[in-house]
Amino acid sequence: MAGDVTARTRRIGRRALLRSTAALAAAAALDRGVLGRPALAQARTVYVNTWGGSWTAAEDVAFFKPFTQETGVQVRTVAPVSFAKLKAQVQTGQYEWDVSGLGIVEYSQAVHEGLLEPVDLSVIDRKVVPEANIKSHGVSSVTLSTCLVYRKDKFPNGGPQSWADFWDVKKFPGARCLYDRSFTTLAFALLADGVAADKLYPLDLDRAFRKLDQIKPHIKVWWSQGAQSQQLIQDGEVDMIGMWNARAQELIDRGVPLEIVWNGAENYTSYRFVAKGSPRAKLGWQYLNFISDPRREAAFCSILPYGPTNPKAFDYISPEVAAKMPTRPDRLKVAHQPDAEWLAPRLAQIRERFAQWLAT
Repeated sequence: MAGDVTARTRRIGRRALLRSTAALAAAAALDRGVLGRPALAQARTVYVNTWGGSWTAAEDVAFFKPFTQETGVQVRTVAPVSFAKLKAQVQTGQYEWDVSGLGIVEYSQAVHEGLLEPVDLSVIDRKVVPEANIKSHGVSSVTLSTCLVYRKDKFPNGGPQSWADFWDVKKFPGARCLYDRSFTTLAFALLADGVAADKLYPLDLDRAFRKLDQIKPHIKVWWSQGAQSQQLIQDGEVDMIGMWNARAQELIDRGVPLEIVWNGAENYTSYRFVAKGSPRAKLGWQYLNFISDPRREAAFCSILPYGPTNPKAFDYISPEVAAKMPTRPDRLKVAHQPDAEWLAPRLAQIRERFAQWLAT
């Protein structure tokens, strides 16, 4: 009798457990949303794709925390930035993040391939964001520069002053490092081969790859993330590198003996956008509208000295910080910009050829 009661109790316990488990699963399904709709718990969260390292740290101070304080919307970050991930999200409908940013070339490719939401002009305040900063599918953020940088302790009598010098391994021996980004490195190769900055585009790809063949044995690392580039030059693993100006400046401010060479730098504007089909697109545009305020741009660029694209941001930036930016007139004169219109429809093929070249 007691055994029968115990058995019945166990059966009832198992049925109750199954019912509880089913109820929990149903609740979780409802929380996740139905047919791809965002979860109720996530309805006030925006997911931002970021570069990581000091870039994300600057965003946290200038953008994330103030946005949450003002709106109550939480910001969650996903790193690193990846064009491939953007494309995969749009194709599968599975979104890890809503908002990201890319340089003008990759942004143009994303527009060309239909991967971005059109700008929501009902959200973007054109009284705050200049019309020149608004494109069809994105809002400009900052102007970045990829520069030649070398360790002064390695070259106490002066290091390389051009990409031709970077290629001159006899005059300037040492470990080298370049950015694993096809069009940037191809342009540097052509500059090293004597092509004038205003004659770079359309790129002579065959000539550029022939020049790259010369330097390839001397490249110790092909970096892909900003924090990685900083670590390599800071630790002395490489003696010269092509890297983002603000990442180099951050190390200089910490006392690392580096020199930034502005001659031959690649300048480009970054654009922020919302991935096509994002279930939180409206929140994404609200976030982008908030951080496009000149005071927010100034706060970010005062931490990492890239050039703000909203001219009013300079009203909130000290002359000392402005002097470190790539947008100084004397630096603009010796820099070049990628031709996004020419590159965008060709970038996939160029990127594939570059990857094959690296692998051989």
